[in-house]
Amino acid sequence: MNKIVLIKLILALGLLICLLDMPYGYYQFIRFAALVGFAILAFNCYESNNQQLAIFYVVLALLFQPFLKISLGRELWNVVDVIAAVILIGSTFKRKNSTQ
Repeated sequence: MNKIVLIKLILALGLLICLLDMPYGYYQFIRFAALVGFAILAFNCYESNNQQLAIFYVVLALLFQPFLKISLGRELWNVVDVIAAVILIGSTFKRKNSTQ
């Protein structure tokens, strides 16, 4: 398993765990981890000449960044978490199937 796939799966799992009632510190950690993870994914896509997906990951990195928090409310954050997790998992399997 390559590093990009691992980053996507760990981020997706972390975002889905946010649906549970976790301590606030976990949500702060996920915001920072998502910022780093999405930035790595954006850079990887940019280097692979996939600018559209790179821009998408940059937008997600900015949305999840922990420094200037965007207050969406718990319900809306849950929707964002699920959508981001589904996209991460879907892009992992899509890429995997397209290379076989």
